Amino acid sequence: MHKLVSRIGLSLLGLALASSANAVTTVTGQISSTLTLTSSCLVNGASGSTGLNFGALNFGTTTSLFTEADAQVLAGGGGALSIQCSAGTSPTVKVRAGANDGQSTGGTRALFDGTSHYVPYDFYTDAGHQTILAIDGVVNLSASTGAAQTVNLYGKAVGKAGLPAGVYTDTVAVELSF
Repeated sequence: MHKLVSRIGLSLLGLALASSANAVTTVTGQISSTLTLTSSCLVNGASGSTGLNFGALNFGTTTSLFTEADAQVLAGGGGALSIQCSAGTSPTVKVRAGANDGQSTGGTRALFDGTSHYVPYDFYTDAGHQTILAIDGVVNLSASTGAAQTVNLYGKAVGKAGLPAGVYTDTVAVELSF
């Protein structure tokens, strides 16, 4: 019986030695994770680099004998122009040339009826129309914290004699730098 126990003991010892030779090996390391963020802005909630809608200056409907019509640049949802930029940027809005600039006395810009008539108008940075925004005029926004900022732009169109009824339009280029 002693031989049997010895054989069983030796067999178990052999199995134990063989098992330790196949033991689990652990290797450690790491994973590198990276995210690169670039500065960006949203105009009225939309992103992109060209063709953004900065809003509309709608003077409404009035008679051809009007003397003055006032409006504010509004975004698609009816609120003022909204600019939201990355924190740490200093956004500026430049109101560039329009399609009909200088075509009518009484304003630096003009609305056109598509034939030969113009309605003069200007942009202003205040609702009281005291501070005109010239062609290529710049509106400096506060240093961004990442929250949306409101840009209040106003317009005043001036009536003149001889204007026929019709729809008068203009398209003005706008640049956002940050």
